[in-house]
Amino acid sequence: MHAPIKTWADVASHLIDVASGRAPTDMVIRQGQWVNVHSREVIPNTDIAIAEGRFAYCGPDASHCIGPDTEIIEANGRYIIPGLCDGHMHVESGMLTTTQFARAVIPHGTTSMFTDPHEIANVMGLEGVRLMHDEALQQRINVFVQMPSCAPSAPDLENTGHELTPDDVIEAMQWPNIIGLGEMMNFPGVMNNDPKMLAIIVATQRAGKTVGGHFASADLDGFRAYAAGGPADDHEGTCESDAIMRVRQGMRSMMRLGSAWHDVEAQVTAVTEKGLDPRNFILCTDDCHSGTLVHDGHMNRVVRHAIDCGLDPLIAIQMATINTATHFGLERELGSITPGRRADVILSSDLRALPIETVIARGQIVAQDGKLVGEEAPFEWPKKARQSVNMGKEKTAADFDIVAPEGANQVKARVIGVVENQAPTKALIATLSVEGGLAVGDETQDVCQVALVERHRATGTVTNAFVSGFGYFGDCAVASTVAHDSHHMIIVGTSKADMAFAANRLHEVGGGITVWKDGRELALVKLPIGGLMSDADAHKVAADAHQMIAAIVECGCTLNNAYMQHSLLALVVIPELRISDVGLIDVVLFEETPLFLKDRQ
Repeated sequence: MHAPIKTWADVASHLIDVASGRAPTDMVIRQGQWVNVHSREVIPNTDIAIAEGRFAYCGPDASHCIGPDTEIIEANGRYIIPGLCDGHMHVESGMLTTTQFARAVIPHGTTSMFTDPHEIANVMGLEGVRLMHDEALQQRINVFVQMPSCAPSAPDLENTGHELTPDDVIEAMQWPNIIGLGEMMNFPGVMNNDPKMLAIIVATQRAGKTVGGHFASADLDGFRAYAAGGPADDHEGTCESDAIMRVRQGMRSMMRLGSAWHDVEAQVTAVTEKGLDPRNFILCTDDCHSGTLVHDGHMNRVVRHAIDCGLDPLIAIQMATINTATHFGLERELGSITPGRRADVILSSDLRALPIETVIARGQIVAQDGKLVGEEAPFEWPKKARQSVNMGKEKTAADFDIVAPEGANQVKARVIGVVENQAPTKALIATLSVEGGLAVGDETQDVCQVALVERHRATGTVTNAFVSGFGYFGDCAVASTVAHDSHHMIIVGTSKADMAFAANRLHEVGGGITVWKDGRELALVKLPIGGLMSDADAHKVAADAHQMIAAIVECGCTLNNAYMQHSLLALVVIPELRISDVGLIDVVLFEETPLFLKDRQ
């Protein structure tokens, strides 16, 4: 395990001595362009002295701080930029453990992450959160953990592996690395004064920590009631008015660019055109899978994109550094290159293109020219975490039969309509044929089956419905034990036989994603930890994920990042229509709804 960074109080006198020239420093970055996110300016010809993992001196000449053992890094006029912060994200969405996720993002300049492990919480409860917390503590970069707020995310509309209680939240708030409350997804509960939701928020507020928000609705009056309930931020905005509304209500607008969510461009005009104060906006990823991390980047990708969307580069960097730190009460600890803060630094030769040439975390070089320097300490997950797929009996094609109303020759069915690059779905209606008493999908209408297989308590439950938008044809099936947020098993397919093959395969390997076509497996991503994560190297997982995506394309799908859309089909807190172990869920009315419409409907 890597030694934790010493507190400012423990090293303050030494930092003063270094800055005064009375003691030699550990490292000096010499003659760079200092990107100061407090004053929003670039200051040329600057030296930065680092001691005990913190900044000690920032000024024109640090020669008085240099001793015989001081490490000298020549900036040669490059930009000296604070390490990047991801203000809202889920490690599990990378399909990696925290250790492997950190290894993947460090070369991209990410030195701080604010993680909400509600995925593992739904599978393993408080024990899973504690494991994520403990693994985060041993990283070389700053990985803070938000205590998940909603497991299940929508009580009565889904059942998870474990339920989190207000007492769990109170306990977790005492853990050393808990920075706040994860996104409060049960916004109807907050709006309607649900005692459990308010008790969870109150416990966080009393601990003096930040409450994360999540409001996925166009109901403006409901949003105002939600804001009164205490959430301090929200990342669910998708347009300019969403960003403005959040900031006007005293919340931070978190604008995300993940593997599937492209919400920055539509919201950043609140700053670039409407002129709102940029210090109340934060950039984040929310969900990035391993392929994105390996091939495209992490927060550096988000900052570049924000700049391409018209943001001043210095403002974009503020939104990924000091704004995030301030939001979580850490402005004196990280997020800027100023005395006393953690020495998290990027050296880059271009402020707009942002090549990540050197990464320093807590005063140590951790990446150079895109390559990791040094290793993260291994973390061993317990055997229990690798035995999370408990779906009961082996599945057969008959488990995926959809029985039509008696005597019907055709049916009007509710269909989940996926929306490319966005989290919301559409509630569609399709007229479908009935064959042998069973309602069937229709390739000509791009309607195929979706099934949720309960996998936490071995109840044997299978919920069947229809989905549109994937474009699958022929006989195929895609199955995943990543199914936000309850993380049962989600299967989408045109062949019930292939759906059964896929389900049984995931049970066999302990979780992951598998693609089948014509009775054979085209691709497999093994995610044995909670059915959500792998402790393999990110490049290995990304290669498997790449093969999985190619297999999905072979089945006929042309959606950008179809896997992310697949994994959200059970997310019963984002409108309009979802599937759960309870049934088909209307997420506008927040109630179960029948699959088939009556004639008069």
